[in-house]
Amino acid sequence: MADTYTIEKVKKMAGIIFKNISKIYDNGLVAVRDLNLEIEDREFLVLVGPSGCGKSTVLRMIAGLETVTSGEIFINNRQVNDLPPKNRDISMVFQSYALYPHMTVYNNMAFGLKMRGVPKEEIVRTVNRAAGILKIEDLMKRKPRQLSGGQRQRVALGRAIVRNPQVFLFDEPLSNLDAKLRVQMRTELKKLHSRLKTTVVYVTHDQVEAMTMGSHIVVLKKGVLQQSGSPLELYNHPANKFVAGFIGSPGMNFFPCRIIEDGKEYYSDVGDFKIPVNHSLIEKIKDRKVQEYTMGIRPEGFRVATKQDSDRTMAYKKCGRIEAHVNVVEVLGKELALDLSSGRYNFTVVIDADASVRYYENQKLSLEVDIDKIHLFDGKGEEAAIA
Repeated sequence: MADTYTIEKVKKMAGIIFKNISKIYDNGLVAVRDLNLEIEDREFLVLVGPSGCGKSTVLRMIAGLETVTSGEIFINNRQVNDLPPKNRDISMVFQSYALYPHMTVYNNMAFGLKMRGVPKEEIVRTVNRAAGILKIEDLMKRKPRQLSGGQRQRVALGRAIVRNPQVFLFDEPLSNLDAKLRVQMRTELKKLHSRLKTTVVYVTHDQVEAMTMGSHIVVLKKGVLQQSGSPLELYNHPANKFVAGFIGSPGMNFFPCRIIEDGKEYYSDVGDFKIPVNHSLIEKIKDRKVQEYTMGIRPEGFRVATKQDSDRTMAYKKCGRIEAHVNVVEVLGKELALDLSSGRYNFTVVIDADASVRYYENQKLSLEVDIDKIHLFDGKGEEAAIA
């Protein structure tokens, strides 16, 4: 018997290419502007950004549920702009599970195959195989109203899996689940991708979800691609202030500053405190006429200083020092998040929770910043990253 629908079959190549794609609605709203993007075969790509940034529109254009205003989309080197959704060999899982309430789990998963005329024996084998992968074999006779949210999500995934598509599209599929189940399902989806070896395009507004799931992340803002790369690349080398602030939890702290020279040393002068600037960074900006910048420091880029090690590190010129006031202490388990203020500025610091040290609101702290972990952004325009 032919194994057209067998989950174990060898996958066809399923890279996706966007060439100058734009989507403009009749009312003039620009959802996506001049998007150029290449998604490799079998890659797990995550589209992330705030609400209204165009990420779901991109997904729907891949699926054929939205028309393309201009540009070209290719799946497996075939242009699909005018190809109907049913001929694109994709499966989509939505935020709402969209299960048929009157059908059992088995019939929900089998329905699409029945409509395509797949032989009954093949349907049984394929559905049972998918149920085994998702560990829902004992749910096959239940109806959706008898399932928990996590179980319904697994059924929706199973309905997509049985089609054995070239590409899986996920539109915020975990947003209706509670926090613990979301973490569990993130792991399950990663395992599923590793097992099925299918191209995945996943949409979320949750940057933690993006960082933990994606091998490739694309950040969008108002329909424009801001940066594309691996999670660590976006975290360590953000292209601009928007990406730096969006990726990472809690977000990066920003301080408007001027670069000043004091003797043979350079400093980032915030007004209420000064941080030494690495000489390698000065080399990158020495020919610039502007002096106004934005300094970025991630919450974990700080450490609480003692008198002894502060004197040592300050003498070595590797750390800057900030005197701060504790506003709020949040216990995160093995870490503490401290909401602090120094002069005019409020910022967040994340430190290890040390059982021998207690931190209190209204306490004063001395902080050190490793100058090698400072980010600097152009203070004008899109505030592109300098380092």
